[in-house]
Amino acid sequence: MARPRSNASSPQEAPARLHAVPARDADPTRAISLIQSNSLPTLVQRELERMILAGDLPAGEQLREVEVAAMLGVSRGPVREAFRALEESGLVRLEKNRGVYVRQISVREADEIYELRAVLDEFVGRKLAQTITPLQIRELKELVARMDAATSSTDVAAYLAANLAFHDRLVELTGNDKLLLVYRRLVNELHLFRRVALEQGGTLPVSTREHRDIVRLIADGQPEAAGRALYAHVIASRERMHASVAAAEAPGAPALPARKGTK
Repeated sequence: MARPRSNASSPQEAPARLHAVPARDADPTRAISLIQSNSLPTLVQRELERMILAGDLPAGEQLREVEVAAMLGVSRGPVREAFRALEESGLVRLEKNRGVYVRQISVREADEIYELRAVLDEFVGRKLAQTITPLQIRELKELVARMDAATSSTDVAAYLAANLAFHDRLVELTGNDKLLLVYRRLVNELHLFRRVALEQGGTLPVSTREHRDIVRLIADGQPEAAGRALYAHVIASRERMHASVAAAEAPGAPALPARKGTK
């Protein structure tokens, strides 16, 4: 991890430092609200999570407590707590006597996660087709519209953000908190593989069409068809991941970063 330029560690300075590199299109009012309603370890966790998911902290990179604390302008205590929370969410791994690292997962592990996600998503589709409201359908259609816009501009980062929000919202709408907790960890673990797969040419329009079909089937109140569509969508995402890995490993192609199995 690059050494930060400043060594300030005053908790009073934390809000300004934590939002010195805000997410794209960040709302200042929302940022102030976050500062007022969250603990310092939570703010540190959210900023590190944002950086990991954005690729600013790549898979395999070591996160040193002192450097992260200096970079964010906080003491080491909140960073230590944030590391523990990030391990629980599947984004980092803590190795005894070695340190904290942004997680890497193997293709085999990614396969297992996709298979589990497919089963969970099938359940989500079946349930929502029986319980969805018109307002919730409108919300899902707006997220698909965001994916459409990102597809038109070939903005992979914007597409990925809308894609993640779409699937997360589907699970939220089931009202099953345990499912949401498990699902979010699985999504975090898959994130880097999904980014690589979405960068393959022609993938975005296909994925957007799949999302549009899913919303239509849920809105039409077709539980069986909606469940099958979501299951097929996840399996198709897994196949796109395999295709992207194969393309990267082909002779003459730039190699993917080495990926190790995790503990």
